[in-house]
Amino acid sequence: MLKKLKNQFKLFLLKKKLNKNKVFFNENDFKFSDKNVLIIDEIIPEFNKDSGSRRLTEIIKLLLKNKVSVFLVADLKQYKYKSDYIQKFKDLGVNVYQPSIDSKGDLVTIEGFIKQMAPKMDVAWLHRPLIFDKYQALVKKANPKVKLVFDMVDFHYIRLLREYELNKDEALKAEAEKFLKIELQNCKNADVVIAISTTDKVLLKQHFNTDEKVVLISNIHQYIDKSEDFNSFENRKDLLFVGSFRHDPNTDAVKYLKQNVMPIVWQTLPEVTVNIIGSYITDDIKDLASSNFKLLGFVDDLNVVINNSKLFVAPLRFGAGIKGKIGQSLEHSLPLVTTDVGAEGFDFGNQKQIMIANNTEAIAQKVINLYTNKVLWDEASNSCKTILEPFSLKVTENQLLQIINL
Repeated sequence: MLKKLKNQFKLFLLKKKLNKNKVFFNENDFKFSDKNVLIIDEIIPEFNKDSGSRRLTEIIKLLLKNKVSVFLVADLKQYKYKSDYIQKFKDLGVNVYQPSIDSKGDLVTIEGFIKQMAPKMDVAWLHRPLIFDKYQALVKKANPKVKLVFDMVDFHYIRLLREYELNKDEALKAEAEKFLKIELQNCKNADVVIAISTTDKVLLKQHFNTDEKVVLISNIHQYIDKSEDFNSFENRKDLLFVGSFRHDPNTDAVKYLKQNVMPIVWQTLPEVTVNIIGSYITDDIKDLASSNFKLLGFVDDLNVVINNSKLFVAPLRFGAGIKGKIGQSLEHSLPLVTTDVGAEGFDFGNQKQIMIANNTEAIAQKVINLYTNKVLWDEASNSCKTILEPFSLKVTENQLLQIINL
């Protein structure tokens, strides 16, 4: 009861502030076109902080490129509806929901905005399982003809089940089962289901056998051709990990790297430093910091760091879907060492034996091999372009346009 009263008071203050600042809702401020897509996510996508946001941003750009109007809503509390990224999306030409006051003097809530805009939408793209579960009925009621897209981002059930198999925490098993029910119900309610990797698609088929509904739209990665600024093997040093610490697989991977893998590597290569880049660093990760294991936090432009690093390392022990960090490393022709979980969705071909391992000793040895062997490093670097070909803009654009019916 007290919490409800606090929320009501916060909404009252917000409404007062919006009235004072004359922030009024006007449908004419929004740009519609022949095709209109409503996208709902947990947050305004932070495209330079996490892989899921980066992928969604690239999808939005492709829609805009094809003259599709995009309406973006974040599942945030109205009085907390703030983001440094709102203006960035507006600058791209995206219609972004923000709290405002309607002609009756009432607050235009997320639900109110969806009810008003949904009848004009051709597609509702609901990003992540809990978002689809929360909003699909509201959208469909407002527009029974809208095409409902469930973007899984990754198969959450599989990610949680793998974490349970690693840690044997019964709470994780229960959480996995909960998500499986949600994800399967979402699949039934959706007109289109987006899987992010062939592995996720195959695993989903074991539980949901309506294959014609399931479409593959993976991460989008553009290979960066090597220029004269590309640092050679001799001009690079140290190891690099990139990942948001809002994501449990990244937290586990960094702990495992520091506590298990690097002690073996440092026996052979004591001079090597590991640089950890990522937003939302937690206290237990901060405790790992040392002179040869540096936490750099969020870095806006990774290009310089990647170009100076000799090796990317991502010993992911659980997870699902496509790992954006792997694609990012490949974009820059930076050789890497990861696990089967990390490599999921990528075809490494004959490079698998050079860059992929699944136990502590083997991971450490592959790091040592690539770090010290120029021939091996060059071979791995030169293979990156081929590995990335299925993730090009063109491939994704064709799949996207089929969903939107363009």
